[in-house]
Amino acid sequence: MMEHMIHPFSELFEQLGLDASNDGIKHFIATHKLPANIELIEAPFWSAAQAGFLKEGLQDDSDWAEVIDQLNISLR
Repeated sequence: MMEHMIHPFSELFEQLGLDASNDGIKHFIATHKLPANIELIEAPFWSAAQAGFLKEGLQDDSDWAEVIDQLNISLR
């Protein structure tokens, strides 16, 4: 069985085409809050490609799923 690799937050931000610096991540989280009734992948601030990457990462329980869950929690 293959072990899931744990990706750091910065790598997820790089995959999403966002500023992956510590300040960039803090700024994104501070300026993008999600109400409880909106799914992460339905957030209005994602491009179609970003939403697709997040959806695929969660659906496939890929090695990105854990860090995507962390992002979801951070945006609440």
